[in-house]
Amino acid sequence: MKRRGRLGVLTGGGDCAGLNAVIRAAVRTADSLGWESVGIQESFGGLLNTKRSRVLRPVDVRGILHTGGTILGTTNHGDPFRFPRRTPDGVVYVDRSAEVVANFKKLRLNGLIVIGGDGTLKIGHKLSEMGVPVVGVPKTIDNDVAATLMTFGFDSAVHVATEALDRLHTTASSHRRVMVLETMGRNVGWIALHSGVAGGADVILIPEIPFDIHKVCEKIRDRARRGRRFSIVVAAEGAVPIGGVQRFQEKAGLGFEGRLGGIGELVSERISKITGAETRSLVLGHLQRGGRPTNWDRLLGTRFGSAAVRAAVEGHWGQMVALRPPTIKLVPLSKAVAHLKRVPKASDIVRAARDLGIAFGD
Repeated sequence: MKRRGRLGVLTGGGDCAGLNAVIRAAVRTADSLGWESVGIQESFGGLLNTKRSRVLRPVDVRGILHTGGTILGTTNHGDPFRFPRRTPDGVVYVDRSAEVVANFKKLRLNGLIVIGGDGTLKIGHKLSEMGVPVVGVPKTIDNDVAATLMTFGFDSAVHVATEALDRLHTTASSHRRVMVLETMGRNVGWIALHSGVAGGADVILIPEIPFDIHKVCEKIRDRARRGRRFSIVVAAEGAVPIGGVQRFQEKAGLGFEGRLGGIGELVSERISKITGAETRSLVLGHLQRGGRPTNWDRLLGTRFGSAAVRAAVEGHWGQMVALRPPTIKLVPLSKAVAHLKRVPKASDIVRAARDLGIAFGD
C-alpha cells in the first residue's frame, strides 16, 4: 500500500512508564491514516547514525502497552547541538545538528515526533527552528513541563513512591523510628508533594521551599510529645536547606555535572543528631522510572501518541500535545520549553498539606 508520508518517532531523556504506550498509539494511528512510522533508536543518536532506525508496523508494537521502558531506547547524553566528544585534551562539545537535519532528509521523513521532557523538547524546538517539522510529546516523571497539566510517567512514579510510604509506615511505627524517603525531583517537588500527601507523610521537603532542619526536628519532637513516636519525612532529591545548595553525588560522567542525591541521608543524619531519634533513610531512585505504567499513564500516553500523529498529518508543526482537561490540545513548543513548571508555594495542594499539619521545614 502506498503511504502518504513517513513519520519518525524517538524517545529522549530518562525512561519512564508509558513511553511504549505512546509509541504504540503513534504507530497504530499513523498506519490507520495511511502513514508509515520509522522508529529512531537511542534518541537523537538515531539521527546521527541512520543505521539506528527501522520501520515500525502495527505488528511491531503488539503487547507493549503495559510494559515499562521504551522499545526504541533512550539516553540523556545525545544533544546534537552540544554533542560530547573525547579528545586527548579532554571532553569537547561539537554542534552536530546539521547532520541531524541531513539524515532526517536522507531517511525521507516528512515529520518527527519527539517524545521527551524539558531537555529533549528544547532540542526538538531548536530543530524545528532549523526547518525540521516537529511535534512534541511531554514525558517526565517530574511533571515539570510547562503548558500541560500533567506529563505521562508522573502518575506511575507517584504510585511507586506512595506504595513505598505505605510500607515504611508499618516499620516506622513498629520500631518507633523516623524514616526519610528520598524521591526524584531535581528542580521541582511534584513527586515528593503528591506522594507525601497521599502517603500520609509528616514532613515534605521540596526544592521550591528551602527548609530549616531545626523546624523539621521541631515537628518530629512535637509528634513525640503527643505520643506519636515515629515520623515520615519525604525529601525530593533537589531539596535544599535555607541558604544551602543542592547535594550532588561524586559521579560526573562524560563532562556532565555530578548526579543529584544524598539529601535524604543528610537529613536523616541531622535529625538523628539533633533529636536523638533512631532514624533511617531510603532512596527510591530508578524504581520510580521502571515497571508497568498505571492505567492513567497508559491512557494519557495513548491519547498523546494519537494526538501527536493527527497533529503531524494535519501539518501542525512546532507544536506540543498538552493535557488541558478535558481534552488534549496543541501548544507552541516555544511556550512549552520557556520555563519549568514548579510547585506554586500557595498551591491548593501545599495549602491542604499545611492544613493537615504536614510541615515543609519553613
